[in-house]
Amino acid sequence: MAKHECKVCGYVYDVEEGDRENGVAPGTAFEDIPENWACPICGATKSYFEQKEE
Repeated sequence: MAKHECKVCGYVYDVEEGDRENGVAPGTAFEDIPENWACPICGATKSYFEQKEE
């Protein structure tokens, strides 16, 4: 599964882990995360994330 990295702080969103602390269940595709979600480390918006090569 794809991972997405924050270009600001390096946080990696892993689909398998989700972001439970911020209401994103494990298995949630990055594209399906609500637009108002922000990086849990630095607060950057989804537009600052890019897909990582596996």
